[in-house]
This record gives sequence, structure tokens and C-alpha cells, in this order.
Amino acid sequence: MKSYMAKGETVERSWYVVDATDMVLGRLSSQVAAILRGKHKPTFTPHVDCGDHVIIVNADKVRLTGKKLDDKKYIHHTGYPGGLKEVSYRTLLSEKPEFAVYESIRRMMPKGPLGRQMLKKLRVYAGPDHNHEAQQPQPYELKK
Repeated sequence: MKSYMAKGETVERSWYVVDATDMVLGRLSSQVAAILRGKHKPTFTPHVDCGDHVIIVNADKVRLTGKKLDDKKYIHHTGYPGGLKEVSYRTLLSEKPEFAVYESIRRMMPKGPLGRQMLKKLRVYAGPDHNHEAQQPQPYELKK
């Protein structure tokens, strides 16, 4: 009996639309990261990009539980001395909701070239409109 190993050139890719309205940020991110990796398919192979394309709409309507809006901080460093920057998620979600959702998913993906390749299949939009109608994306229901 042999184990099945998917090949990159034979993987069938689908397009999905996920509505982020009233979704908790962490739950949304972990489920979308699994779709981007291809873990929802029976043909999942860890060393092959076998995930699907995901379009997230209404990223501005995502929510955080508890006091995380004010207590949780997005932290990054500019690379210069004293360049540590931090922004509360309340500010981040009001100014750049697409970035907050994208960054949350990016940090759940594998680190390295394969993870960066998988992340290219993600598109995030703040409003309900997207410009990928030609790909005929299917709606995808996530668990709440």
C-alpha cells in the first residue's frame, strides 16, 4: 500500500468567498489559513501548495472578544534604534481593517518560501465588493 503524495502541477484549485461579518478574528484567521494550506482536502500534502484561493469581504466588520480591542497591540519594529511601534487593535481595525485580517492570517501560515507562496492566494477587502467575479468564487461558510 502506498501513500498518496500530491504534485504541485496537478492540484485542482477552487476560489472561495468568505464573509467576515461578525466573525471573531482568530477563528476566521485559523480557518482561512487551513484553506490556504489545503488541509480541508483529502489530498493534503505538507510539502506541496495544495490550497485554494480565498477572498475575504467585509473585513471591517470583523470583531475581537473581551477587552482585546484596547488591550491587544499590533507591534512592529522599523529597523532603526528606538523604532518599536505599537498600535491598539481598535485603531488598526478602524484605519486598516484589511491589514489587520491579512496580518493575522499571515502569522498563522508556515514560515518560509512555501508559506509565502500559499499566502499569495489570499485577497482581503474591507467592503462587500471584490473584483474577482471572473473566477466564479463559491461562498464558503466558516464555523462561528
